[in-house]
Amino acid sequence: MSGASEPTPPAAPPIAAPAFPFRTRAAIICRLFAVQASWNYEILIGNGIGFCVEPALRLLPGGAGSEEYRAALARQSQYFNAHPYLASFAVGALARAELEGQPPARIERFRTALCGPLGSVGDRLVWVGLLPACSFAGLLLFGVGATALTCVLVFLVMYNAGHVALRLWGLQMGWEKGLAVASALGHPILREGPVWLARAGTFLAGVAVPLAVMRLVDGGGLARVGLTLVTAAAGASALVLFHGRVEGWRLALLAGFAALVLFLFRHA
Repeated sequence: MSGASEPTPPAAPPIAAPAFPFRTRAAIICRLFAVQASWNYEILIGNGIGFCVEPALRLLPGGAGSEEYRAALARQSQYFNAHPYLASFAVGALARAELEGQPPARIERFRTALCGPLGSVGDRLVWVGLLPACSFAGLLLFGVGATALTCVLVFLVMYNAGHVALRLWGLQMGWEKGLAVASALGHPILREGPVWLARAGTFLAGVAVPLAVMRLVDGGGLARVGLTLVTAAAGASALVLFHGRVEGWRLALLAGFAALVLFLFRHA
């Protein structure tokens, strides 16, 4: 019958994820902390991506030294640009793609497509969100009377916990999703996290900077209060002068750091 529709072929079953031994995973995690070690202006972190993926490439047929291994390693060591903390998404996805035997041309297109999203999302999440929030948390502790060592330790613990968790989570998501890892970039942590971290950083700055200044001027008399007011006026002028070129949180953080250095110098 000419008008009859042809039956729809069944959908192809999803490709099962290759084995991901613990030893290989641990080696990749350790190498992720050195993903920028070979950064250069020509291929940026391309060599770092190849270095991180390399433990997984040893699982290819023939092992290390085979033609498949050499071709995959060369492919993964080409130009790549991404935020270093979110590069783990690409490492996990690319490792799985190579072990699945995806066509080289498809893998290269996939690498190119990942660069932009992993760079922009990481910048907003870490440099504009996580780093200022952790910095102002440390400054807040100083403002309420904590020692300098306590402030530094709290900052280091908070910041390092954040970026280590991002690396581990990114590697897991990249391996689970494979070439479909782009869907993971819509996760609430990456989509809404920058907004909430920026709000938290702004709130902490509004509380921490006045408390830190009050601690510095406490008992200093009119001369120190006057110096504080002049400094505040200079900071406000700098915000106007550099509007659109420097984020306000950077100037506030610089002012807080300068105040902390002055305090330590006066009490040395």
